[in-house]
Amino acid sequence: MTIDREPLDIKICGLKTPQAVAAALDGGASHVGFIFFPKSPRNIEPEEAGRLREAARGRALAVAVAVDADDALLDRIVAAMAPDMLQLHGSETPERTAEIRARYGLPVVKAFSIREASDLAAIEPYRGIVDRFLFDAKPPKGSELPGGNGVSFDWALLSSVPAGTDYFLSGGLNAGNIGEALGIAAPPAIDISSGVESAPGAKDPALIEAFFRAVDAARKHRAA
Repeated sequence: MTIDREPLDIKICGLKTPQAVAAALDGGASHVGFIFFPKSPRNIEPEEAGRLREAARGRALAVAVAVDADDALLDRIVAAMAPDMLQLHGSETPERTAEIRARYGLPVVKAFSIREASDLAAIEPYRGIVDRFLFDAKPPKGSELPGGNGVSFDWALLSSVPAGTDYFLSGGLNAGNIGEALGIAAPPAIDISSGVESAPGAKDPALIEAFFRAVDAARKHRAA
């Protein structure tokens, strides 16, 4: 099931099964993400991610998501999975980010946690270093996960992001609110993980399909 729509990059992240990967690809995902962070219910071994990402070749970009990973882990991920992009979802500095980008020669997405307008200023030192930003909600108090918490932030804050800034909108998206998110923020790309799960870490192909249908309906409504 592939839905016709205007260009909008859509990343389904935290994939762990062939069925979930297939649902993402059949829906028309531009990016499929694999998470390498032991505390996450979406954590996957690099070798398994390497097997799963094969289905995406020629259809979507495979993204390796890491959190403050050292070179040893990144070396293993890149060797086993051969990702098309790296996503840094921790507290990586601009210097560390530039080092990683140079070491692997891969495009880099850098994630930032947003709660208020002032949080967006954190992206400025990374301009010219990263290929795309990702804006996620700040984790709830007590959460050990930097993302995938199923919470959102005020999308209207993104109106202050300079025109031409390339980013993924993430955080708490689902089939029920994606229309509102697209209407308020009009992002160039969206990223979803927990919003298409039946349980933490368990992607539901039916929910993935429903999400793509909701995106299509929202965009058609806006066009009308």
